[in-house]
Amino acid sequence: MLKNIGKRILVSIPVLFGVVFIIFVMLRVVPGDPVANMMKEHVKPDVMERMREEMGLNQPLVVQFFRYIGNALHGDFGTSYKLGRPVGDLILNAFPKTIKLACCAALVAWLIGIPAGIVSAIRQNTILDRLFMGTALLGVSMPVFWAALVFQYFFAYKLKWLPVSGYETWAHMVLPSIVLGWSSAGTIARLTRSNLLEVMQEDFIRTARAKGLRETGVILFHALKNSMLPVITVMAIQVASLLSGAVITESIFCIPGIGRLAVDAISDRDMPLLQGTVLFTTVLIIIGNLAADILYSFIDPRIRTEE
Repeated sequence: MLKNIGKRILVSIPVLFGVVFIIFVMLRVVPGDPVANMMKEHVKPDVMERMREEMGLNQPLVVQFFRYIGNALHGDFGTSYKLGRPVGDLILNAFPKTIKLACCAALVAWLIGIPAGIVSAIRQNTILDRLFMGTALLGVSMPVFWAALVFQYFFAYKLKWLPVSGYETWAHMVLPSIVLGWSSAGTIARLTRSNLLEVMQEDFIRTARAKGLRETGVILFHALKNSMLPVITVMAIQVASLLSGAVITESIFCIPGIGRLAVDAISDRDMPLLQGTVLFTTVLIIIGNLAADILYSFIDPRIRTEE
């Protein structure tokens, strides 16, 4: 197990390096001057040139890149051009908000997706199955921004059941959690249904029925356990993706998380802040994939044997 984890971590290092390099190059290829954007209009050229020199933007691109890598290895991700604060502090301040949103959205996805998939598999080709799978398909297909606007219009503006946006209370988290979790719930429901239907055709399920076990026990203690392996992998990856920053959801509902931070960095062409958020989210996704592999090994002994 430890050997496999070590291999995964070693493979992740080039991925991180490549992501940092790509975003570093792209930000400097895009037209525009971050110094001019930061200092606005009516600034003397010599002042702008001095600012570029102080920030190291007049150095060759290769020198800037390896200087950034060296500083990042020591925990220094630079200072935000726009806010004038260390990027690490900004990310750490925004991350708890994203954790709260991601956990609520994941809970919504699991509580809706898994039961819906089980019921659809048990009631295959019935009205209930078509209703659940149609709702799941709608959640997967509908863009997040459109679902957010529709939910805001009906439940916040028309019915006035919930706040339109904000982060002050738990009531503010209900709509963004449902919007963000709906798509994940649809994926989980469809995957749970297909895997459960496939496992229900296996020989050991017929053997369990022949022994006189009730259908509920066959499904819960035999079929469901063996059908959940791919679902667990998807769930772990989804949590990592949610933690990496729900950019659109946080922007629409005005939640000051990682996603909102990245959007502001793009708008302001704040290169250190955007590089820091991208690097941070990449690490989260890698950790999510690693967690999925570890869970797989604990649930299925055959994987530990192969390793």
